[in-house]
Amino acid sequence: MFIQTETTPNPATLKFIPGESVLGSSTANFNSKEEAVRSPIATALFDINGIEAVFLGSDFISVTKNQDNDWSHLKTEVLTTIMEHYVAGKPVMSDDGSKASAESNEDDDEIVKQIKELIETRVRPSVAQDGGDIIFHGFENGIVKLEMHGACSGCPSSTITLKNGIENMLKHYVPEVESVEAIEV
Repeated sequence: MFIQTETTPNPATLKFIPGESVLGSSTANFNSKEEAVRSPIATALFDINGIEAVFLGSDFISVTKNQDNDWSHLKTEVLTTIMEHYVAGKPVMSDDGSKASAESNEDDDEIVKQIKELIETRVRPSVAQDGGDIIFHGFENGIVKLEMHGACSGCPSSTITLKNGIENMLKHYVPEVESVEAIEV
């Protein structure tokens, strides 16, 4: 098994691509070993001293380290953990509790449906390439609220991406949008 590694715009996060599906069409974000209890691979990664967060994407795993550790020491251990997991044939998730995407539902008004469609088709694929994800959390009083995961969470350039990229694009297509804010959940 060959696992590719890519840097992300967030220097604390590396993207690991095992060459196999990780979560398919859903994602899961874990900020502690306790949160990761439903994911054997995330739990194993948190056993590595210095790992701060694990994000499971469609075909990649983003791992965030704390500032006290260096990737030159952690990278090999992360690669070994991921490889051992896949070689052993263990499941990525022990249940189907992964986060759903921002799919529209019939209760959404037209503005929210349009915002969700733009996020799903234009934003999420782009941020996934950088090892992250953005989840829609709401639209109220002209403000779109988004939750950032993986490499996007805590990334130095995430504010620029939110304001100059996502906010400008949403304002262009949906005039009712006044601003975009990141939320912490």
